[in-house]
Amino acid sequence: MSRLTLMFSAMAILTTVTGCVSMPSGPSVMVLPGTGLSFEQFSNDNVICQQYASFQVGGTTANQAAVKSGVTSAAVGTALGAAAGAAIGGGEGAAIGAGSGLVGGSLVGTGAASTSMYEAQERYDAAFIQCMYAKGHQVPVSGQFSYQSSRRSTPPASQIPPPPPGSPPPAPTR
Repeated sequence: MSRLTLMFSAMAILTTVTGCVSMPSGPSVMVLPGTGLSFEQFSNDNVICQQYASFQVGGTTANQAAVKSGVTSAAVGTALGAAAGAAIGGGEGAAIGAGSGLVGGSLVGTGAASTSMYEAQERYDAAFIQCMYAKGHQVPVSGQFSYQSSRRSTPPASQIPPPPPGSPPPAPTR
């Protein structure tokens, strides 16, 4: 297989795999108009808060973060593969190493791209929710019960038994 064919095949794989993931370009959370606020006010605040959230994540959408992360991983994989191939087999080894590095880097890049995408979306959503809530709008939350025990780890002072008879008094505190 020629070097050019291998390179185009690897790029096709990278494009196919990274093209499978996509996040919305706006918030992925629900916010409801605040009590007594008009829909027009809600719409205006929505636009302002989307701009605020975008600024908070550096103007990068979740999809842009995913592509950048995936391409970076593929480039690093290609460089490492080419270096290893050149060290092992000279010029032809470098081409084979670069191709296999690109494929490996692309596969690793898919995971990195997915992680970057979800992290960017979470940061965007958090900033958007904070802005909308600060403007008086309602942010629904899940109504799950917490199964943590509400018992205290120490009993109240009235239930602590007195020290045994003949015990010295506690040292004074300073």
